[in-house]
Amino acid sequence: MAEPCVRNGTTLTDAQLQKIREAVKDIRYGTVTLVIQDGRLIQIDRSEKIRLKTEQ
Repeated sequence: MAEPCVRNGTTLTDAQLQKIREAVKDIRYGTVTLVIQDGRLIQIDRSEKIRLKTEQ
């Protein structure tokens, strides 16, 4: 197992990093929000927008 990623006091495990990768993998338009509490990742929110072409 690789060492955890540590930035600014926040530690991310390999499993958490993989979840983040999965969250951003297929998004064309949208956001991924990481919720950090007490220096720990507690939630990953994914919001995807679907753009529809309008006929002129």
